Amino acid sequence: MRVAEPGVPFPDVPAGVEITGPVGERFEEILTLPALALVADLERRFGPRRGELLTRRDEVQAQLSAGANLDFLPHTRDVREGDWQVAPPPPGLLDRRVEITGPTDRKMTINALNSGAKVWLADFEDANTPLWENMVTGQLNLRDALDRTIDFTSGDGRRYALADTLATIVARPRGWHLTEKHLLVDGRPVSAGLFDFGLYFFHCAQRQLDAGGGPYFYLPKLESHLEARLWNDVFVHAEDALGFPRGTIRATVLIETIPAAFEMEEILYELREHSAGLNAGRWDYLFSIIKKFRDRGERFALPDRNAVTMTAPFMRAYTDLLVRTCHRRGAHAIGGMAAFIPSRRDAEVNATALARVRADKTREAEAGFDGSWVAHPDLVALCREVFDGVLGERPNQLTRTREDVRVSAADLLDVASAPGERTLAGLRNNVSVALQYLRAWLRGTGAVAIFNLMEDAATAEIARSQVWQWLRGGVVLDDGTPVTRELVERIVTEELATLRQTLGEGYDATGFEQARALFTELALADTFTDFLTLPAYDRLP
Repeated sequence: MRVAEPGVPFPDVPAGVEITGPVGERFEEILTLPALALVADLERRFGPRRGELLTRRDEVQAQLSAGANLDFLPHTRDVREGDWQVAPPPPGLLDRRVEITGPTDRKMTINALNSGAKVWLADFEDANTPLWENMVTGQLNLRDALDRTIDFTSGDGRRYALADTLATIVARPRGWHLTEKHLLVDGRPVSAGLFDFGLYFFHCAQRQLDAGGGPYFYLPKLESHLEARLWNDVFVHAEDALGFPRGTIRATVLIETIPAAFEMEEILYELREHSAGLNAGRWDYLFSIIKKFRDRGERFALPDRNAVTMTAPFMRAYTDLLVRTCHRRGAHAIGGMAAFIPSRRDAEVNATALARVRADKTREAEAGFDGSWVAHPDLVALCREVFDGVLGERPNQLTRTREDVRVSAADLLDVASAPGERTLAGLRNNVSVALQYLRAWLRGTGAVAIFNLMEDAATAEIARSQVWQWLRGGVVLDDGTPVTRELVERIVTEELATLRQTLGEGYDATGFEQARALFTELALADTFTDFLTLPAYDRLP
């Protein structure tokens, strides 16, 4: 790979743009002069507003930590009570009954597109470690897939190629809080979301249109309608800059933060000509509740993370409100992730887990969702069967407006009603999952199979933040054990010893020590780190 010398830009980059990462095979096909010019233009136009909105997040957090409560916004009542609709579903997104998620590596790209799902969320965010090589080769893989030139041969000689019928690609750029340190604009790292969006839109928008679809996106981690407004302005400018009609881009917003749950109507309104619906990003939603109310004591201290299901009253209120909001405005409502990974060796584990997945998807379909997510190709058929049973030949449930739903602010904030206990086993699970995930993430893998579940950054965030919350809040476990720094440190040592024994020669001592250092930095600190990916990214080359 070629690497830029300090202070010396690569040739063929726009003025004020510098690539600081290595340039690998075929990178020049993605990092082209006009594509980088678009990214730089977006950063210069919209980067300052992004910074202001991140500052606003800090201000909201300070208010919540001081005892303020979230509520529906009084000054946007006219939006919530107004008569308006989002744009109708575009080609390729009319029927979304099964969506599969996963990172954009070459093998996953082929398997996801061939999976039988209607949609593939091509993930540059939570299921991906943002190594420079991952981010650029992921763009190459998506472009190659649209050109139908992608293939892959595994180490054992198995060859993977695209089938005739493929899922619709919906790309998920990184959130507003992240930067791409390997691309500088005027000496500063570019917004990671604008980097991911700009390169994908430049290279793939016309290819998707030519294939009968369009450039579609999932937008993560939004905390307000003002952040949705920023994305909408980005879309309008990008469409104008490249000569596409307004509304060519469509975006589905993940409602995965508790502040966004109070602004669903407003988020759809801001994006209405570009909107493709909302998704119930339930794992990040739980993380957001812990994070936002971390200083509020026992009332917001959740039980074990595996004990909090979608039947908990506050989670049911959130999903019911999402369906009602979407269908009232003509937008799709997409359900949450089924993270189970079928076992090749344990039929009993499979039977129990699949029954839970079926019950979860049945609940979503009967609640009015238009489709749902799975993390593994083997779950596509089950999810499709459940939604087929409710939808039949219909592509969605947009006509089911759920006028029966009435959700108050108190309902959304009723965290204390969640059944379940805070247990030593739950604490151990949090520690073990976080250690295993962080070790893999730092080695370049963002979607990791742990205890038959596909863990990504969202679930790892719950694990580490819950340990912090229980420790700082003086939580006493169900057996009377207080959560102390000494207890957490002892469990970390014990769980690492268990992993060493279980993995044997496959135990990565260096990697797990790095994971231990990062985990203890996050879980035992006096102050809370907003996202584990921030200090973790600093550790990447």
